[in-house]
Amino acid sequence: MILTDAGPLVALLDADEDDHERCVAALNTVRLPMLTTWPAFTEAMYVLGRAAGWSGQEPLWRLVQRDDLIVADQDRKSVRRSAELMRKYSDVPMDLADATLVALAEARSLHRIFTLDSDFRVYRFRDRRHFEILPDLSAQG
Repeated sequence: MILTDAGPLVALLDADEDDHERCVAALNTVRLPMLTTWPAFTEAMYVLGRAAGWSGQEPLWRLVQRDDLIVADQDRKSVRRSAELMRKYSDVPMDLADATLVALAEARSLHRIFTLDSDFRVYRFRDRRHFEILPDLSAQG
């Protein structure tokens, strides 16, 4: 299972996205299901809706309905941790989706993230380890 940010969800489902091919190739290297948070899911749903309306959003719902994408709920501890992270990284700044993804990663001991967001190079776990990012962001154009 790989933690998944909004960017790859959009790129996977929108063939016109610049990172579509990179994300499809990266997805072929991971085991499903992908795991995300409601804020990241909401962000992807918004972007897909703006680009193509329901026809863009429906495939994202299908990922959830097929259990290829799991949207995790946040418990109180994770909500508090998300706020702490946003305060800690306020100079980046860290948005809500990123904070919930980092909190979920810590809670479930997940170190790999499927993201196009270079801020995940900055974010650290409590033990100071870095994320393993997929696809490799150094290959971005």
